[in-house]
Amino acid sequence: MPVTQTAPYNLLRKYRVAFNGLRLAMRDKAVAYKLVLSVALLAVAFAQRAWVDFGLLLVATALVLAAELINTAIEELCDYVQPERAPQIGATKDIAAAGVSLCILAWVGVMLLETWRLLF
Repeated sequence: MPVTQTAPYNLLRKYRVAFNGLRLAMRDKAVAYKLVLSVALLAVAFAQRAWVDFGLLLVATALVLAAELINTAIEELCDYVQPERAPQIGATKDIAAAGVSLCILAWVGVMLLETWRLLF
C-alpha cells in the first residue's frame, strides 16, 4: 500500500478556501442581505465607538452566518447524495432550517435592539 504525503500546513490556502466558500454562499440572497445589514450596523457601532454593541452585533452576525453556511452545506450535500425526493432528506433539510430559524430570531432581536440603541 503506497504511503501518501500530506501537504504542509498553508494558512493562506486555508483562508482562500474559506473565502471561496463564503463567495459561493453569497449567491444565496438570505446570506447576502444578512451580511449587508449587519455590516451597515457594525459600521455605525464602530463609528460611535460603542464597543459592547459592536461586539454583540459581531457575535450575532457570526452566529446567523455560520448557521446559514452550515445549512447551505447540508442542503448541497443532501442534493448531491439523493437528487430525488426522499423523506429522510426532507427531514434533514427541515431540521437544518429549524436551526437557522432559531439563529435568525436571535439575530433579528439583536439587530432591532441595536438599531434602536444606536440610531434613536
